[in-house]
Amino acid sequence: MIEYGNSNNILAVLDGFVLDNPKDIALQIAEDFRKRRVEKNISRQRIAELSDVPLSTVARFEQKGLISLESLIKLAMALGYTAEIKNMFSAPKFDTMEELQLIRHKSKDKRAYIKRLNK
Repeated sequence: MIEYGNSNNILAVLDGFVLDNPKDIALQIAEDFRKRRVEKNISRQRIAELSDVPLSTVARFEQKGLISLESLIKLAMALGYTAEIKNMFSAPKFDTMEELQLIRHKSKDKRAYIKRLNK
């Protein structure tokens, strides 16, 4: 049971609830990468060698979440996450039935465009 008079308990509840922003997401990806690397007992130097990503890039990624897409792909592949990175955008996402219908209608299109109304 949560005691609402105790600010420590309220902070514990709110700890997992944050609004996503690009920097926070990048830092979370970097932290998850570091955890997986450590779990496999691979040093930064070794992952740099396995992925052909400079050691300085690996360090900057783990510390600040900054990395190019190509380097991120190389690191993911070196850790065995090829399918996960390759399939990142493979499944359509929708929030409403209208969006789902639009996705189904546009599934074969090669580009997006705005329909112009004839006046």
